[in-house]
Amino acid sequence: MADKTVWQGQCPLSPDFTLGVNAMDKPISLLMNKHITTVDINDTIDQVEKIMDSHKSTCALVIGSDQSCFGVISYPDIVHFHERGKNPKTERAWELCTHKVIEVSPDTSASETAKLMLKHKINHIVITENKIIKGIVSSIDFVGEYLKQNV
Repeated sequence: MADKTVWQGQCPLSPDFTLGVNAMDKPISLLMNKHITTVDINDTIDQVEKIMDSHKSTCALVIGSDQSCFGVISYPDIVHFHERGKNPKTERAWELCTHKVIEVSPDTSASETAKLMLKHKINHIVITENKIIKGIVSSIDFVGEYLKQNV
């Protein structure tokens, strides 16, 4: 089973990241959350939900046996799962997660990352370096930073 790395509450954004002029050209590493929730590929949905709930996470990375990111499970995935009436004690994380994980390097610009999110219609992008998970960024991170700078 993968080690569970978790964050509680808001992860502070880098003070260097602002959405001012040319800010979207800054590396995504300045916006990403470095502390993430991970679950093992074979964890049951019941286990995944308990881990996410206990850490107030809105998503979890599903980690394969090679410690790479196999997929992402988000809170809406859990809600839809329950709507379908499936058994959370028998279904596994690999069966529910989004398998086509989009990964970028820490030096990818915030702009390019946002474009990828729009192109693929996804809410999370995993940040990796040499196949090692460094963090995650969500569409909510962009919205939160925008509001912080413009309210």
